[in-house]
Amino acid sequence: MSPVSDRSLMKNILIIEDHRPLLSLLASHLQGQGYSIRTATTGRIGLALLQEHSFDALILDLGLPDMDGMEILAQLHHPDRSQRLPCLILSARDAVHNRIQGLRGGADDYLLKPFDLVELEARLSAILRRAAPHRYQQLLIGNLRFEPEVRQAWVNDRALMLPRRESVLLQELMQASPRLLIKDYLLEQLYKSQTDISLNAIEALISKLRRKLREHDALVCIDTVRGVGYRLRAL
Repeated sequence: MSPVSDRSLMKNILIIEDHRPLLSLLASHLQGQGYSIRTATTGRIGLALLQEHSFDALILDLGLPDMDGMEILAQLHHPDRSQRLPCLILSARDAVHNRIQGLRGGADDYLLKPFDLVELEARLSAILRRAAPHRYQQLLIGNLRFEPEVRQAWVNDRALMLPRRESVLLQELMQASPRLLIKDYLLEQLYKSQTDISLNAIEALISKLRRKLREHDALVCIDTVRGVGYRLRAL
């Protein structure tokens, strides 16, 4: 996957984590995925950075040396703040009540340590997408074009006729490209409140969409990250 080359398109992420080897690993991995990263090893430094800079999301460790991460979360959701900052909590606190406390405290997701870096990036991408305003501008990747307002796709100038769910799936993949979308997120977007739908339904839709893109000579590819999700990229 190619990292984002235009810095104006980069998402700015702050990571507050006191374990320096993990912090370095996180920063290196996310920079490689096209994110702009700033880091802090204490809550005090993190809060100072939050006041001085604008961020698109926060990755927050709860077990900081100078304060509990929940204190930072509380400040982020103070009524005086004009804009809400999406937050992904990292913690070894695996009790259910800890996770509930974090999510009720305003976190968008809660990831237990140890974790897989691919899963972390997928979860971060998901919360960024949920926080983004709904946009209707044209999407263009390779020779594949999509108009969100009418949910219509074209390869070159040839219309690609897709059922509603395949059309929604393509839009989600193109809006996120080249980042990864996790299966659970896609299931939620495509089937909403239907609780009896399995992840196999997503796999079936992906297979159909791949076939149609291939038949129309679309210069894109849908990659599978086994057990996690999918990403669409230009060939």
